[in-house]
Amino acid sequence: MEILYLLIPLSVVLVLLIAGLFWWTIQNGQLDDLEGPAHRIIMDDDKPQSEPEKEK
Repeated sequence: MEILYLLIPLSVVLVLLIAGLFWWTIQNGQLDDLEGPAHRIIMDDDKPQSEPEKEK
């Protein structure tokens, strides 16, 4: 029974920590655009770069 005096406060602290980290990610825009980076990989430029002209 004494272990509950330790486990309950630890679980409350853990929940508050997770909620704080989630709130921080929302405020900093970490979850704004989840599909953008995936689409940028697909829409990559496939044309080879032209080589610069060699001087004679």
